[in-house]
Amino acid sequence: MNFKEKNDIYVNIIEERLHNIIPEVNGYCLDIKEAMSYSLLAGGKRLRPLLALAVADLLDKPLQEVVNFGCAIEMIHTYSLIHDDLPAMDNDDFRRGKPTNHKVFGEAMAILAGDGLLNMAYEIMINDAVESKSIEKMRAAGIVAKYAGALGMVGGQVIDLQSEGKTIESERLKTMHKLKTGALIKAPVEAAAVICGAEKKEFELLSGYAANLGLAFQIKDDILDIEGTVENMGKNPGKDSSCNKSTYVTMYGIEESKKLLETVTQEGISCLEAFGNKAQFLKELALSLVVRDR
Repeated sequence: MNFKEKNDIYVNIIEERLHNIIPEVNGYCLDIKEAMSYSLLAGGKRLRPLLALAVADLLDKPLQEVVNFGCAIEMIHTYSLIHDDLPAMDNDDFRRGKPTNHKVFGEAMAILAGDGLLNMAYEIMINDAVESKSIEKMRAAGIVAKYAGALGMVGGQVIDLQSEGKTIESERLKTMHKLKTGALIKAPVEAAAVICGAEKKEFELLSGYAANLGLAFQIKDDILDIEGTVENMGKNPGKDSSCNKSTYVTMYGIEESKKLLETVTQEGISCLEAFGNKAQFLKELALSLVVRDR
């Protein structure tokens, strides 16, 4: 089975679960469900749940063991995008080729939609852990909570806001991206590894892969902010430069950023060598993110 065939299998499993993950509701809840579903089901790469399923496959465990956690992390990621697009943050009008949540439902409902997705994500993970009586799943939920919070993604967003209009040091830039983008890429890999009973060395190697993948993903995003098009990206490029944000491109230039992207990607792939051919999908996934146009 080639990369695309396996990717399609994973995505089909993910999409089926996401389309059924928000329960049927009545009354006032219909409004918040509509706003939550609007962003959650808008498409995208589904990178985070993909990573969870791929790790389960790598460790020879059933995909259904991790699908709830992968999709919960996708819900957390979606909430972060809704809030990130708000006027108080990045003030974006388009996301994935569609008007952003607050442009459709208003700022107040967009905030609540993000809150709803965040809290439902934890509900899903905790219920899964309780129903399966799995201490490993409780530990995995703790990993996700850490990476989504003030010591992870939220902390990275704080650095991002504080750094606007300023020249920052390279180490601060790396820390910002490690938290803001990288944390929610490490979360599904580490959570799935714990759920699937990875040995200590396996966990460390997978975590190293995810850390490099997260950094590579952000470097590529910085490059696309300069070279990307609204048709491919589904949002307006050039946003970082117009807001005077520090990026890898502003710090190192476009060509050096591309070299860094290749280096970091290869470092991530090297973490998978011990897994042999079983890690082929994860290796090709990393390479596919280097050449993406959105």
